[in-house]
Amino acid sequence: MSETGPDSAVSGVGRVFSLLRLVAEAPPGGLRLTDIAARASLPRPTVHRLLRALAAEGAVAFEPRGKRYTLGLDLFLMAARAGDATGLRDLARPTLLRLTASLGETLFLLVHNGYDAVCIERSAGPLPIRSFTGDIGGRVPLGIGQGATAILAFLPPAEQDEIVRHNLPRMRDFGGPDEASLRAEIARVRREGFCGGAAGLIPGMAGIGAPILDRDQRAVAAISIGTTTDRLTPERRDVIAEMLKREAAAIGRQINPFDPTLRRAGAAMAG
Repeated sequence: MSETGPDSAVSGVGRVFSLLRLVAEAPPGGLRLTDIAARASLPRPTVHRLLRALAAEGAVAFEPRGKRYTLGLDLFLMAARAGDATGLRDLARPTLLRLTASLGETLFLLVHNGYDAVCIERSAGPLPIRSFTGDIGGRVPLGIGQGATAILAFLPPAEQDEIVRHNLPRMRDFGGPDEASLRAEIARVRREGFCGGAAGLIPGMAGIGAPILDRDQRAVAAISIGTTTDRLTPERRDVIAEMLKREAAAIGRQINPFDPTLRRAGAAMAG
């Protein structure tokens, strides 16, 4: 006898999202039904039924020749809207493109999401750059990398403490800092208005991140630059940091119109 009622519905939702996560983590070519069922530890007929329903809604796509499932375009469209409720991507995209063109570097737009920072926009420069978030949709714990650390530094103290406690064990997987080093970096970012530390976590890579603040002076996002350590000389680092701070403050004013408090904070960060 099949289960009915609220508990069954909740269980069904959990199964659906479990399958979506498995498909999202699949190689570029997707996964076969048998592989998905094995990884989900669910009966093959159940997985087949759920995947067919998801395909009908556009959440997954089925490639008949290879018999593989990938994420569907409709899911990407919904995710883009969810990650851009304030229109932040549209506001920031011209800035990222302009900075990439003028500096020849890769720019990222990261948003705060729980204990993580998620990349929702990226403008690629001519050089191959490795980053923790990778491409659009990638996430990294707050406190790892310049953009994510810039966000963490400009969160309320209680929230910041909770995130630090939660993320410290996760940071070990990235070769991240201990608590004393992380808190020292947070204090430095608060003073200087940008994060230029954490170089060397990815060999040969370096970067700078500046927070985008809401009207309560809380970081909701950050713009960051990814480059190589040899290109980020001390002189160039200082110039790029000022550029990022200025651009981040300008974006903040657009998402917080007519807010004099933010204007003063942005001016202080920029100068």
